Amino acid sequence: MKWVKKAVLTLVVIFVAFYLFSRPEDSADAVRNAFEAVGNGVGSLVTFFSSLSA
Repeated sequence: MKWVKKAVLTLVVIFVAFYLFSRPEDSADAVRNAFEAVGNGVGSLVTFFSSLSA
């Protein structure tokens, strides 16, 4: 079962590398959107905890 996890991880890494080199603009947009989503989530948590303390 351990080899299946390793094989899947290897395939994912190969796909990400292929996508990065074949479509760099789309890769940059995907990373930008991911960081934006994380930032929005952190902002929502800050708002939530700020409203609890007020």
